[in-house]
Amino acid sequence: MRIAFLSSIFLALMAGVSSVAHAAPSTTPAAPVVAAQVAPDVPVMTINLNTADEATLQRELSGVGAAKAKAIVAYREANGSFTSADELLEVKGIGKVIFEKNRNKLAVN
Repeated sequence: MRIAFLSSIFLALMAGVSSVAHAAPSTTPAAPVVAAQVAPDVPVMTINLNTADEATLQRELSGVGAAKAKAIVAYREANGSFTSADELLEVKGIGKVIFEKNRNKLAVN
């Protein structure tokens, strides 16, 4: 009889602990949700290489500081208007990495 009584108490204790464990709130905070892509309806601002000044180039193009912005304007003044965005690669200091970062922002019209 003692074994049956102890078994009953043990079973009741385990059932109580189990229900408390399921009812307790989680102590780990929920991870924030981060959007991986920009919504397709958000327009990307384009920069016209033939009309943008140094300040605009520096502010809007990723990886372009004061010296590179000045080089872009100097190239444009020395060689005339850009005929295509790919021509930006001919500017000293502008490499493939900077060009690829900004490809979708560049315009020449």
